[in-house]
Amino acid sequence: MPVESSDLPTAAAPTRIAFCITDLDAGGAERALVQVVTRLDRSRWEPFVFCLSPEGELARPLRDAGVAVVCLGAQKRQGLSVVWRLSRLLVKLRPTILQTFLHHANIVGRLAGKAARVPVIVSGIRVAEKRGGIRLWLDRATAWMVARHVCVSQDVAAFSAARGGLPVSKLCVIPNGVDAERLSAAEPADLSQFGIPPAGRTLLFVGRLDPQKGPFVLMAAVRDLIPRHPDLHVLLVGDGPLRENLQSWVAKENLASRIHFAGRRDDVPSIFKAAELFVLSSLWEGLPNVVLEAMAAGIPVVASRVEGISDLLIDDRTGLVVPANSSADLAEAIERLLADPQHARQMAHSAQRIANEDFAWSRVVEQYAKTYSELLAPPRSKR
Repeated sequence: MPVESSDLPTAAAPTRIAFCITDLDAGGAERALVQVVTRLDRSRWEPFVFCLSPEGELARPLRDAGVAVVCLGAQKRQGLSVVWRLSRLLVKLRPTILQTFLHHANIVGRLAGKAARVPVIVSGIRVAEKRGGIRLWLDRATAWMVARHVCVSQDVAAFSAARGGLPVSKLCVIPNGVDAERLSAAEPADLSQFGIPPAGRTLLFVGRLDPQKGPFVLMAAVRDLIPRHPDLHVLLVGDGPLRENLQSWVAKENLASRIHFAGRRDDVPSIFKAAELFVLSSLWEGLPNVVLEAMAAGIPVVASRVEGISDLLIDDRTGLVVPANSSADLAEAIERLLADPQHARQMAHSAQRIANEDFAWSRVVEQYAKTYSELLAPPRSKR
């Protein structure tokens, strides 16, 4: 049941900040929002969360942390209606800052926030959006409403300036974080539940089965590797619109005994710890959370050279990086690490240290809090 506006607390001692996101399903951006919101210093910030979609599974951890969550239950084609409803709630809440995440919430939040006269609007840009020009046009058309665009990587910031046409002066970079302790402490999963024998070596894919993630690029790469490696298996964790097509392809290639579909899982840290290699075959990204998680789990990584990877991996030192949309290069990199497990382990150890030291959520939240404080600081007077 959506939470009514009357359920919102009225205390206003710390700075009141509203967060708006498209949905609260268990995706990378959604998990990042939960981490930022729940880790903010409550003596300085009073967070609230608005979700445009129906209730998602991540609403519960927010409420468990004492954060009010309003899910508007909006469906597609309800743009103007949800703008009006959100603006009414913002008028009642009277936040000082509105921080939005994901494209739909960015646009709806800007319009609603402006109508509600929210003093500071901050936009979160999580990906270099390459699906269509209309999204970039909408970003440009509403950019004047935004005080700061928080980009998740240097590549996303560069894309937002060059292709998105957003003013460089309003762009800043705050990366994703990772719960390194949770990942490093996980016990390895028993992969036999997916049909993988105990002696098998597993290539792991974790992500939405969507064209952006390039799962068919991975399929083309492993098609030639599997016959040369009788112990090699591929495990795809996640779901999405390409699942049926992928399963049909696997059946056609007679690879059902070697390529396994796990669906969505809650035990991904344990699955990381049981796999031989993690493979990112994406065609575009922002800063892929799943690569950070693989690094923190201590599993070797092969990744396509997409947005954010240069912020995470150094080729041949902390992972192998290959051109995007090249199954041949991806297959060659996987073959290299299968043939040299010692080098793979050395790279994984170096990557794990970087994840632990540079991408802790505490550091990420400090950067968000610093950005908010800077935006609220009075302008310096000219002498």
